[in-house]
Amino acid sequence: MTLAELNLSFHDERTEFAPGETLTAEYFAGESCSAEVEALEISVLWFTEGKGDEDFAVHYFQRTETSEAAPVDFRQPRQFSTMLPNSPLSYDGVILRIRWCVRLRAFLTRGKQLVEQRTFRLGNVPVARAVLP
Repeated sequence: MTLAELNLSFHDERTEFAPGETLTAEYFAGESCSAEVEALEISVLWFTEGKGDEDFAVHYFQRTETSEAAPVDFRQPRQFSTMLPNSPLSYDGVILRIRWCVRLRAFLTRGKQLVEQRTFRLGNVPVARAVLP
């Protein structure tokens, strides 16, 4: 099973958004893995990278589970939308980066998981440059 068996795409293929804009994405499980999927989680989150403690927060989260009483066909495309917050803005600093992404996680039978992730920029903060002495 490969990551390509999870499909995640932005509605208009944009990867840059302004604060307060609406992000819309579509997702589904591929034919070959859909029978093994017990639940799909879609989330919009930000996280930090770089020196110091790493931080993250979830802006949007939705979980869909299947059961015998309420079976779900995860091959069917699902769509979600969320209004993006005003902060934190994406930032590419010298010692710290703030990244935003949409993450799709599939929980499979036998405890396995698959993850597909698409990054995007929130805001238009210029890339920081190191100041040389």
